[in-house]
Amino acid sequence: MTSIDDAIRLLQEIKELGGSVTTTLEKAKPVAKKAKKIVKKAKRAPSAYNKYMKKQLAILKKKHPRSSHQTLFKRAAKSWKRSPERKRSMK
Repeated sequence: MTSIDDAIRLLQEIKELGGSVTTTLEKAKPVAKKAKKIVKKAKRAPSAYNKYMKKQLAILKKKHPRSSHQTLFKRAAKSWKRSPERKRSMK
């Protein structure tokens, strides 16, 4: 919130001094970037599919260390179709 307050103060000071629009924009851009960094979105919880794939990929990579990621991902996706975890998530 401090960066937003700083931006408001900066705009008020520029108005008082009779500054131009271009100087206002030049000074306000860095403050706006800082404000965007402060605001963080809440992350969504991973879905049942995401959890399953993460677990299965780890297992498959241990069993087949030389296989490509693409091949292992295809195997894990096919196994998702038959998994009981999928059936539970469909309810």
